[in-house]
Amino acid sequence: MPRTLYRLRSLLELRNASDALLFLRVCGFGCAVPMLMRLPIPRLAAVITRTPRTRSPTATEVERLARLVDLAPRVADPLVRPGCLTRGLTLFWFLRRAGLDVELRFGVDPGGDSGTLEPDASPAPDGHCWLTLNGEPFLEKRDPRPHFAETYRLPLLAA
Repeated sequence: MPRTLYRLRSLLELRNASDALLFLRVCGFGCAVPMLMRLPIPRLAAVITRTPRTRSPTATEVERLARLVDLAPRVADPLVRPGCLTRGLTLFWFLRRAGLDVELRFGVDPGGDSGTLEPDASPAPDGHCWLTLNGEPFLEKRDPRPHFAETYRLPLLAA
């Protein structure tokens, strides 16, 4: 199936005008992720972390947001890049604003490498970021903790 047709078919997942509007906001934030990831971690934390509202979103609202975040790279790639950084930061941004007290954790695989490298390059460790809720992985297919040593967590813990 041609890429354009695939993208158009993917848009059929938008169920109503509210989905379409939220999807545009998700894509807008997703486009900004590469620029946000250039910020030092403390500045990134200050920009994207917000104290959750007192009302928590329903399971249906969380599912809807996760569905639209997963749809964004399928439709808007290369503007919205696929991968855990885009997914993690975007979900963190929107879920905290919806009232869910999630954390975003970053980790590296201390024993792995990311694949083929230049002949003289040293191995680069594989990395991942994931959401947690009450200390447990949230919206992850597999628990990343056995494979990735945590290096950072948003919101940053007070020193």
